[in-house]
Amino acid sequence: MGSNSEGTMNLRMGARILAATFLLSAVAGAQVKVSEIRIKTDPENATIRPFETAVLQVLIYGEPPDLEGKPKRVRLQGSAEFQVADRGGGWLSRPFRYQGSEDEPFYGDQQEGLRRILSRTQETFVLQDAVLYTAPERPGKYQVQASREGKTATVTIRVDPGAPSYRKPEKVSFPSEPLSRDKYRKWAEHYAPFIAQETWFQPKADFLARFDYDGDWRGDNNWDALNEGASQAYVYYTVMETQTHWFLIYNLFHPRDYSDKCVAGSCHEDDNEGLILTVRQDGSAFGRLETMETLAHNNIYSYRADRRVQDGVHDIDGNVELRDQSHPVVFVEAGGHGIYGSQDSHSRYSLERDEFTASTGVTYLYTGASEKPRCADDRRVGYDLLPIYEQWWLRAQEGSGRNDRTFDEYFVYQPLGGRPGTSYEKVAGSFLGRKEASNKAKPFWGWHDERTQKQNVLATGQWGLDPAYAVSRNLRFSADEPFSLEYVFNPYLQTAAPGAAPVLAPAVITEATFQEIIPRQSGNYDPNASEGQLDLRLYVDGTVEVSLQGDRIRYEVRSGRPPRDDGSELTQPIPRGTFRFFGMEQKGGREKVTLLEQPSQDNDYTVRLRIEDSKVGEGRYHARLRWKWEAMAPASANPRYPGHPPAGTELTSTDNDPSKYKQDNQGLFEFRGRVDGVVVLRIRGDRGYAEVLSGAPVQVERFSFSQPLPSVPLKEIKVEKKDGRGEVTLLDQPSIANDNTAAVQVTDLKGGAGRYHFRLTWRR
Repeated sequence: MGSNSEGTMNLRMGARILAATFLLSAVAGAQVKVSEIRIKTDPENATIRPFETAVLQVLIYGEPPDLEGKPKRVRLQGSAEFQVADRGGGWLSRPFRYQGSEDEPFYGDQQEGLRRILSRTQETFVLQDAVLYTAPERPGKYQVQASREGKTATVTIRVDPGAPSYRKPEKVSFPSEPLSRDKYRKWAEHYAPFIAQETWFQPKADFLARFDYDGDWRGDNNWDALNEGASQAYVYYTVMETQTHWFLIYNLFHPRDYSDKCVAGSCHEDDNEGLILTVRQDGSAFGRLETMETLAHNNIYSYRADRRVQDGVHDIDGNVELRDQSHPVVFVEAGGHGIYGSQDSHSRYSLERDEFTASTGVTYLYTGASEKPRCADDRRVGYDLLPIYEQWWLRAQEGSGRNDRTFDEYFVYQPLGGRPGTSYEKVAGSFLGRKEASNKAKPFWGWHDERTQKQNVLATGQWGLDPAYAVSRNLRFSADEPFSLEYVFNPYLQTAAPGAAPVLAPAVITEATFQEIIPRQSGNYDPNASEGQLDLRLYVDGTVEVSLQGDRIRYEVRSGRPPRDDGSELTQPIPRGTFRFFGMEQKGGREKVTLLEQPSQDNDYTVRLRIEDSKVGEGRYHARLRWKWEAMAPASANPRYPGHPPAGTELTSTDNDPSKYKQDNQGLFEFRGRVDGVVVLRIRGDRGYAEVLSGAPVQVERFSFSQPLPSVPLKEIKVEKKDGRGEVTLLDQPSIANDNTAAVQVTDLKGGAGRYHFRLTWRR
């Protein structure tokens, strides 16, 4: 987010000093001509690996006369024009002020008084004498040139895969997100923006990230974790609905807001800006996009996809440019990460040429997979979507995110226009950040727009929390079509609108929220052991009933808010068997956890618990289930469990020949076919089943087994994608609990059927 008013005042003061600086330099420095330029490299040997970077600094020299009239070689302040001499020889960022230490003084550093002060001010605000060079993938020697006043310097960069790496290894990696049950997700995917993210001299700070990219939920260590945190790409989203529109909010998070001259709080830890799409419900599946509004440094920029939309409090800043007919193209600046429409005058990206016009950059598109950029100049990197409600909002009330050190600056939301308040008494106004400046990054409910705030049109947070009201004030829509301000779904506000019925909490709308928690597997996970344990760890605010079956945890909210998982884990799924012992022990919690039902054949081997928390705010609860069991129970009518074929349609292939099966300790299932959407392939014995979660039916070309998947414990099982444009993931390993069935998910969201070839291998 942008700087505060004090920072703005300081920048204006800097501008006045800068003007005086130019007057001084015109008198004192304009007479000194450039006699020589050199290029300094970091690393000094100018040898780097493919896709890694080197800093290039230009050193400029002149020869003004000394007191005796003799020429004296001195270093001058100034910049140069850089270019890569070899086609395909790498990329250059836009210039920046060199960030390393200097071992040569500039000409004029000996000046006294105001002249010296102004000279140093010019160095701080004007001097941009370096660029970041990014190496291409192809090894070789490449030349970069710098030019100034007819003088040229050349440096040769050697790109060698055997060179030492200057890139720190990432210590955090995130698995694929579970399949979403949010009924609004398909709209978020359909309109997911195509993002042209400019990069600068700290490219990893410009890459899209998730807030917990460093593996924890603290906001005040994100600056320092930059090099070791994950560079996997994510975009946060939420969707609200009125009687006439959908409002899609996308948040882009970065670990740092940075600059080559951090003054007056212009740099800060954490950064979160975003955009809001207004989509009219016109009877079609996904509606009609009308407007896009973006945020850049506490200012809203408005773009239209429907020419009937006119200026309101805000002017129209341009038209929405679309990629693949439904994905708005946005430009995100490097360093400060302000977001603009791709055809805005602020944009430095051309969709037609697919190039950044002034620097390096990465383009991102939604694929459902969180991919990593290969370098500071990459194209079509896939990102995944994360739900804001579950990820951030449930931590946003005072006493929740504060404990995690995620949020800070809690405030009472006070909307204008008689609009409804939030579902929490106080909400977090900022992410907790301490480096460079404190608490500058805001979640969408902490955003504000300077124009509408000054004109007393929108309060802090109202643009994001109440987008129907906000966009109806920012812009004017056609009078020929209705524009409702009453929400059908908005989980952030207390009521939909004055006089309207309250908005249902997400926990009640089962299609729109997660009502299932998937516990992680503990270090001693063994689905075939004769005893097991499940540790249920939840934050609870109200009354919740929890059902545990197999390896799934489901909940039903009786009062209050949905529970929040705090690291639930198990050593094996709850078996469908004869139990020698089953018990529950409450390990933590300020009120009681009640065991309502133990697993049995009568309840389909389901455990039921009740947690009642009547105190203010969330309470942390820990219940431990332990059991010992002897033998599998008879088959159930529940098709998820043993004794029944897996879900989906059975696959056939003439290539599979049981007469060629091998009897050894290693096995293979090999699949070739086409997928359009999301499909789960389940493998049991020597049979395969396909369950289509979205899209078209699977087109099987052929598959074969080297032997049936055994019904004994395996030492190893893994999936290897050989071909395919999407993601192939091992979703479930075979165990007694699932009747020794392996599940592989293929995700293809690019439109049309994509060809896939993968191998599932195992070792007994």
